[in-house]
Amino acid sequence: MTLLTSISGDTHGLLPDEIGALITQPVRHLSIGLRVATVVTTTAHEYRVPVVLGDAGAAWVPEGGEIAPSEADFDEIVVRPQKVAGLSIISRELAEDSAPSAQALVGEGLAQSIANAVDAAFFGNTVPNGPNGLLSVSGFSVVDTGGTIANTDPFAEALSMAETVGAQVTSFVAHPTTVLTLSKVKKQSGSNEPLLGYDASQPTQRQVLGVPLIPCPAVAAGDVWAVPRGKVVVVLRDDVRLEVDRSRYFESDRVGIKATMRVGVAFPHPAAIVRLYDAP
Repeated sequence: MTLLTSISGDTHGLLPDEIGALITQPVRHLSIGLRVATVVTTTAHEYRVPVVLGDAGAAWVPEGGEIAPSEADFDEIVVRPQKVAGLSIISRELAEDSAPSAQALVGEGLAQSIANAVDAAFFGNTVPNGPNGLLSVSGFSVVDTGGTIANTDPFAEALSMAETVGAQVTSFVAHPTTVLTLSKVKKQSGSNEPLLGYDASQPTQRQVLGVPLIPCPAVAAGDVWAVPRGKVVVVLRDDVRLEVDRSRYFESDRVGIKATMRVGVAFPHPAAIVRLYDAP
């Protein structure tokens, strides 16, 4: 990848490793969808995710006996990463400031905007011009909470549902207000001990039955998603771009900084994903 500079050449360019530090790495940290899924990168227009519909058979055979052949039933999901972009307009003075704090400020804003858009798609339904999210998936498992979670039983049920279909839940994700409500629940009446557990090495991380509970504003209030990392795939097209241009805002002496990523999502095993909510 070449240096990216403004048309006039006055604004300093950013090298690929700087782009990674300003945009790619923060987005991976800020986006909850990327944190709870398996993330792969590709340079291709399409990425194919294999789906096993049926395993090859196995049987006990006597010593020297012939093993009967059988075939696994395969399908695939074709993922075409789609563009998510952010545009920040800043003063020329800030654009030309070589201080790390100035670069971090611009990069943080763009990374946060892109991460928010990725999460809105990941935990949403159908998305115009973007990947379809969890709510668009047909066949995910459901735990009806009846509108209230008073103990860990719904979470235990979700773990069991995923395990029944051969998956392991690695994260629970809920809206911050839902996480707050759960944080106030006590283990029993008259006790001050919270229902949620905490990791001593990460004091701010909540846990339910040993599984991290992660807050995310993109999840509907009252919902909790049980996500097995190995059954959810996020595809990043390996062409993150950060472009700087000052020609459009010449009169106001401002600079436009544009960041773009191409992201796709696949849910190859819907039954392994569990939604805990007040089912109608």
